[in-house]
Amino acid sequence: MSRPRLIKENSAPLSLPREQLIRIHDLMVKARVLEERLIQMYKQGHGYFWIGGPGEEAFNVPLGLLMKVGEGPAYDYLHAHYRQSATLLAMGEEPIGALRQMKNTATDPYSGGRNFAGHFSRRSKNIAPVTSPIEVQYAIAPGTAMAQKRHGGDGITIVTGGDAGTAEGDFASCLIWSSRPANPLPILIIVTNNKWGISTTSDGQHGETNISDRARAFNIQAKTINGNDPVEAYQELQAAMEYVRKERKPFFIEARVSRLYGHSSASGANFVNEEQDCLRLFEARLEQEGVLSREQMDEARNRYSEELAAAARTVRDEPQPSGDSIWEHIYAEKK
Repeated sequence: MSRPRLIKENSAPLSLPREQLIRIHDLMVKARVLEERLIQMYKQGHGYFWIGGPGEEAFNVPLGLLMKVGEGPAYDYLHAHYRQSATLLAMGEEPIGALRQMKNTATDPYSGGRNFAGHFSRRSKNIAPVTSPIEVQYAIAPGTAMAQKRHGGDGITIVTGGDAGTAEGDFASCLIWSSRPANPLPILIIVTNNKWGISTTSDGQHGETNISDRARAFNIQAKTINGNDPVEAYQELQAAMEYVRKERKPFFIEARVSRLYGHSSASGANFVNEEQDCLRLFEARLEQEGVLSREQMDEARNRYSEELAAAARTVRDEPQPSGDSIWEHIYAEKK
């Protein structure tokens, strides 16, 4: 195991309560073990394709913890992309659901075995279906934000995507529709910048210094943060979400994160030592500050490794969708 590379950005002090730091660490470990199990399932032939978010846990866990979870416009809507398993776990989802989607079983809670890894959907928690076409969610998200603006209350819409996808017109549409002076929308626009677009580096694609600079043209308040630091991520997300809830206006966050296992299984899904590992960096700080010992952190990883191994064995024996279910899950059921 290589040692964690020091981050260039200054890390925020461990100023959150000890219990919160431990909770964030626990969820980060859980999410990392889940993603590594999904990769293993793919390589063992128990899935057709893998794509996920190892390296984004330090940002995605705080996002899930800060969301107002529930169904309907009074609660937060999440228009996610395929690298957000950590957010789903922080919102209370069980990891076995992701394993079932990887295996395309009939028990898959997100698509009934009809979609591939990372394509979450949960109506009871306002998690909109993840779309396979890149960044379509940016054009969809203003719709739920409009509904929330009319409904009243403090529910907000949150939309996330990657840096490469900001080249799509749907991203520009989101900025335009969110910031119209006559009707600004309660939406938190997030770009997780891992510096890659499949195999293309961001340096060759972006003329702006920060992607968040684009928000200035629309008078949207914006900030670029260190997404590899869970404390900074938690505090900045909390402030941004409070602004959107109170002012009913958009806010833009660019979070600089890592891509630890490449783009997807199409690029090998192998660990990249040159990338910053947010989990290792956070664990080094927790140990240094006496929040958790190395033994306690190893125990958490071992516990989740055993749980996910057992869950994978369960999923392997579950059936895939039968032919007579082909017409199910096409339209939403009436409530």
